[in-house]
Amino acid sequence: MKFEKLSIPDIVLITPDIYGDERGFFMETYNKEAFSNNGIDIDFVQDNYSRSSKGVLRGLHYQLPPYTQDKLVTVVSGAVLDVVVDIRKDSKTFGQHIAVELNSETRQMLLVPHGFAHGFLTLSNSVDFQYKVSNKYAPEYDRGVLWSDVDLGIDWGIDNPLVSEKDSKLPLLKNITESELL
Repeated sequence: MKFEKLSIPDIVLITPDIYGDERGFFMETYNKEAFSNNGIDIDFVQDNYSRSSKGVLRGLHYQLPPYTQDKLVTVVSGAVLDVVVDIRKDSKTFGQHIAVELNSETRQMLLVPHGFAHGFLTLSNSVDFQYKVSNKYAPEYDRGVLWSDVDLGIDWGIDNPLVSEKDSKLPLLKNITESELL
């Protein structure tokens, strides 16, 4: 696996080694030792899987302590624009984001540590999205940032995505109290 640190500290793009022939392919999706050798010592406790149709936007989500989550996300089938926003209140990159395309061709993974809001937009007709998390889902600690917050400057490439009612009512980053940031 190749581990590439991106422009915001702690965000890592992971490109797996894929071994293929006429029968198909094989790859490791997680290797604790390889991750540890690259400074990633996270105890993942749960795997999640979702399916979304084209134009669905999920996010931007995060959880408050003590239920913050580190996430390792990947696309099993299809393609997404994956977006991570730094919401660490004392960070030099607070409010900045990274957007990368994840797809089932490259099978890249993105490490999203706690302290970041995460979301994605489906680019293909259907997307199967898988992610490992380091903590359980706790609805009462669930928070988010509005996907269309102009101050974030995210170019989603779409004007009217299909967004859940809950996600459409998330606050702008500037309206989130300091106690609700990480």
